[in-house]
Amino acid sequence: MSPPHVPSGPGHHTGVIVDCATYRDGRRTEGPTDLAEAVGTARAAGDTFLWIGLHEPSEKEFGSVAEAFGLHPLAVEDALSAHQRPKLEVYDDSLFLVLKPVDYDAAADRVDTGELMLFLGDGFVVSVRHGDINPLGRVRERLEREPEVLQHGPAAVLYAVSDAVVDHYMEVAAELQADLDGLEERVFTPGGADGSAVAALIYAFKRQVLEFRRACGPLVEPMERLAGAGVPFVPDRSRPFFRDVHDHLIRVNDQVEGLDRLLSDILSAYLAQVGVRQNDDMRRISAWAAMAAAPTMIAGIYGMNFAYLPELGHPLGYPAVLLLMAGVSTGLYRLFKRRGWL
Repeated sequence: MSPPHVPSGPGHHTGVIVDCATYRDGRRTEGPTDLAEAVGTARAAGDTFLWIGLHEPSEKEFGSVAEAFGLHPLAVEDALSAHQRPKLEVYDDSLFLVLKPVDYDAAADRVDTGELMLFLGDGFVVSVRHGDINPLGRVRERLEREPEVLQHGPAAVLYAVSDAVVDHYMEVAAELQADLDGLEERVFTPGGADGSAVAALIYAFKRQVLEFRRACGPLVEPMERLAGAGVPFVPDRSRPFFRDVHDHLIRVNDQVEGLDRLLSDILSAYLAQVGVRQNDDMRRISAWAAMAAAPTMIAGIYGMNFAYLPELGHPLGYPAVLLLMAGVSTGLYRLFKRRGWL
């Protein structure tokens, strides 16, 4: 299988290969034309590594890269199929890390997720991206301005990409918190939201939080492993940096858990509020029905065809009955008003 043609400068795109470069002593050099030869040279030099980035490659397109770097076929299959949970796999010749970068569209109230796979080995980094969310371009530009960081080799790229993804998690969590505060105010402000749409709003927001949780929650275990000892291709001097990423990730997960709990509390409070309003409505209906029933009953009695009814022969009988109905209705109204039913 012939190696793919690779771009020789930043910003060049050839098919699925977004960027490819050789870094020697932390500084970018001219891109390689033969990946297998270049990675062999990098391993022999010791202070050199390759970083190649791909976007949604096909099996055939990725096959040449996988062969050149000796990537494990199981990891290659995961990278091609996508839809993976965040995880860290250790193989004989490489590490395989899956990240799920996220972005928040505040206008649509939607959390969008992508997938980012990193292969890390002796003298190389291969990144495979699925979706439109792309933190890699900014990371590569920043690292190329900091050659002292790139001098630490592929582990520096692994840290920088993980750190960028988790830092953006924190920004998304802050945006979700701000929108949730607005939703809470809207739900509990009288007339602030259409009653029939409130539950749907809460459930939709809860679904977005769940989508975010699926991205950041499973990543805790891989970051914990990278922060510990015994992971190949990650030197001990890199462990404190991964511990920092792990700490930030724990903080994000605590925020997401708090958002989820608050949403559940808002929904429970809203449903209780609906129940109270329904009880108030039923009491009002019952009170008005009782006030209508009393005069109706009196009028019904006097409408019967009996010869001997009280006050039938009295000239003030008719006004007296009307006053009685008015008095009963007024008494019931005052009673219900005092008890808060009206």
